[in-house]
Amino acid sequence: MLKEKIQALAKNIHNETIANRRHIHANPELSFKEYKTSEFIASKLTEWGIPFEHKAETGIVGLIKGNKASEKVLALRADMDALPILEANEVEYKSKNEGVMHACGHDVHSASLLGTAKILSSLKDEFAGSVKLIFQPGEELLPGGASIMIKEGVLENPKPSGIVGQHVMPLIDAGKVGFRAGQYMASTDELYITVKGKGGHGAQPHMNIDPVLISAHIIVALQQVVSRIADPRLPSVLSIGKVIANGATNVIPNEVKMEGTFRTLDEEWRKEAHVRMKKIAEGIAESMGGSCEFIIANGYPFLVNEEKITAAARASAEEYLGKENVLDLDIWMAAEDFAYYSQVTDACFYRLGTRNEERGITSSVHTPTFDIDEKALEISTGLMAYIALKELGN
Repeated sequence: MLKEKIQALAKNIHNETIANRRHIHANPELSFKEYKTSEFIASKLTEWGIPFEHKAETGIVGLIKGNKASEKVLALRADMDALPILEANEVEYKSKNEGVMHACGHDVHSASLLGTAKILSSLKDEFAGSVKLIFQPGEELLPGGASIMIKEGVLENPKPSGIVGQHVMPLIDAGKVGFRAGQYMASTDELYITVKGKGGHGAQPHMNIDPVLISAHIIVALQQVVSRIADPRLPSVLSIGKVIANGATNVIPNEVKMEGTFRTLDEEWRKEAHVRMKKIAEGIAESMGGSCEFIIANGYPFLVNEEKITAAARASAEEYLGKENVLDLDIWMAAEDFAYYSQVTDACFYRLGTRNEERGITSSVHTPTFDIDEKALEISTGLMAYIALKELGN
């Protein structure tokens, strides 16, 4: 049977997948600078006789054609970039690039897709259709590598009927996966706010226009966008995470700079919220004698998992792993540039469990101690191959 055959292949290449993951983990590269990672992936595809081309400079797109006749195409995606984090793990595969770390699991994603590619390549005589392999740069940095790959035609020639991606989840035990149909992850916008006033001596506030006080009012008032303007049935997040008021105990500064994020799951409300935020901040600043520059850097759209392809992928996961190992996911207000794919084609983005409490592998992504239980790599390679072939009708 197909399932047993893929499970056996995933088991056979497990050690190789671990080695590939550790190599990528030890040699992390920041967004859009994944040159050596790209070379490594290209070398593996070349070794296995899988044709590929480059996109977005460091991105790679491979294609595996089944030898049975079918025009259907499915895309599988992995991201390759790391984060500017100093790794704290003391492991043999610790980052060799100080201050750069695969703290979001993109090493896992890339190594897993390589494993999936090797499995599928060995099964070409047994399946119909084609699988497009997308190794994408720059997920962690605006404008997002997915948007560039799409502009450069990654979803054309041949055009896939859908796309599937997986992402590590340290909240889920290794051996399990999670799915959610419909709205899943939030859009993300970056907020850059400069409040200007008139600085001076802290003992003479009547002679100044205090941008610190203005900023405090703006921070509080902006929460109305979520608590009083947004539909309470629609998830929204507005957080200010950085405030710089470069004065002193007795010095009121001339200006205050703030940075934050706005996230939601509806594009129309997102546009309206942008207008509301700016009006609130600018109006408060003006009413208090100052001024406010409110810049919004538009980030990724919200991610939606199309119902049919997600239901099919989930059913395949239940067949492959057993129903008890397939979990329901809740809405996740983090963001992913996989969302760009989900806006233009049928998409399924699911979660791969990597947690092992007994071994102390519990750290969240984007932390210096993030790591995975590598037994997840046997599931990540085989399950994606199984989902792909089932989706292609095999």
